[in-house]
Amino acid sequence: MTTTTTTSTRGSIPSVNPATGETIGVTELNTVADLNNAVSAAHKVQPAWEAAGYKERRRHLLLVRDYIVENAESLAEIISRDTGKTKIDALSTEVMSAAMAISYYAAHAVGILKRKRLSGGSLLTFNKRSYVDRVPAGVVGIISPWNYPFAIPFHEVAMALITGNAVILKVASQTLMVGKAIQAAIAAGNFPPGLFSLINLPGTVAGNAFLESGINKLFFTGSVAVGKLLMAKAAERLIPVSLELGGNDAMIVCRDANLQRAVNGALWAGISNAGQSCAAVERIYVEEPVYEAFVVLLKEKMQGLKQGADQNCDVDVGAMTTKEQMKKVQDQLRDAKSKGARIFANPPSSGLNPAGLFIPPTIVEGATDDMLLMREEIFGPVLGVASVKDVDEAVRKANASTLGLTASVWSRNKKKAHAIAARLEVGSVMINDHLMSHGLAETPWGGFKESGIGRTHGYLGLEEMTQPRVVVDDMLPGMQKNMWWYPHSRKVFDGLLGGLDVLYAKRLTKRLAGIFKLVPVFLRSFQK
Repeated sequence: MTTTTTTSTRGSIPSVNPATGETIGVTELNTVADLNNAVSAAHKVQPAWEAAGYKERRRHLLLVRDYIVENAESLAEIISRDTGKTKIDALSTEVMSAAMAISYYAAHAVGILKRKRLSGGSLLTFNKRSYVDRVPAGVVGIISPWNYPFAIPFHEVAMALITGNAVILKVASQTLMVGKAIQAAIAAGNFPPGLFSLINLPGTVAGNAFLESGINKLFFTGSVAVGKLLMAKAAERLIPVSLELGGNDAMIVCRDANLQRAVNGALWAGISNAGQSCAAVERIYVEEPVYEAFVVLLKEKMQGLKQGADQNCDVDVGAMTTKEQMKKVQDQLRDAKSKGARIFANPPSSGLNPAGLFIPPTIVEGATDDMLLMREEIFGPVLGVASVKDVDEAVRKANASTLGLTASVWSRNKKKAHAIAARLEVGSVMINDHLMSHGLAETPWGGFKESGIGRTHGYLGLEEMTQPRVVVDDMLPGMQKNMWWYPHSRKVFDGLLGGLDVLYAKRLTKRLAGIFKLVPVFLRSFQK
């Protein structure tokens, strides 16, 4: 048994395949009391898990990775049916990402978080030696979203467990079948009972309940509005939070870009998962000399995309996951059209299930700054494309957002591309690629501005799962007291002033005079 048992439930939630309307399962809800019991159990088992050490923790995690690899096809099927995304999306961006993340953290956590010895800071404290240890936060709460319901929590669960924490996970109510799949994968790791718990609470109560349950830190991925509410609530108890709150990502296409690669990248990064990616391409700024060629090629390639419910890896684009998100995207398109945009949408694919939540891949040509889709997160299969005079205008427009998660620069000139990247106000910049840094376990993940606070993934993510504890040791056991300890006198005061002169005085004569003041006070340190 690897997870806590929660028996007190109230109600249940059906899971529906968004691409077909088919009910694929029913999940019982937990209560706040269940959550509190799980947190209490986690606190009891966590110290022993921390004491087990990296080698033992690594052994358990690799069992989970082996389970994921052995069951990759069935996991992709579950994810596809629960979210409406294609099986290839599910496999490539979720299942593979989770397996690679576990491998990375299992292999590198001990080296990244090993004891760090600090260099001495001053001659006056030459006898002090310090080091920093990273200690687990304790019990980590994770509230994960519905758009990547397997990969996003798995990265954080893996980081939390390898660093010695216990975990309480809540997955989105829209993807509870994936939550059960995560639970089965964790069970394969044979972790101590109570170390990991999956709690199914409605989103309306989960945030406050988690922050009042006794967890030591909260990791939340979701909307800006909810993230702000959680941060305010966490402040009441000084509970640290890590927030990933979405983006409105810009793609800058330079006049010297490889247009074939840029168009292929825009389609993948903007349309995969039906555009429901916080780091999806949403705003495309193309330099004037190549704008027309870019748009023509984008339309041509987009028309080749097939959309529908995935039966045998035979479609490119799946469904929207929720009716609410579908309506929001439709509202954004209506707004763009009312403001003069030219809407180019794929014709409906044949055989689309009428019960499915489908929005066709869409290009909004001539998108302007006043359109909602250029100012808000889109979260749908929509690409807003605008022509810009030069790179300076593209950078200015890209940065004119309250969000700053990721961006990309497309150019054959790597030196120029890196220079542009250095001007972008985002947490991640990709050059000649997009929507892939989240899949690199070694790269920190998070954003500027309202895209969040804190980082997950990579060495920064591992540090977020821990707290630094510094230990200062004295290397001169013969000293009976520090120079500034009691009793005080004018001689002590002058000696300390002499110490400052020895270190920092501009004139050599003043430094030498300082030595004669400092030495008697230093020697006093060896007197009882």
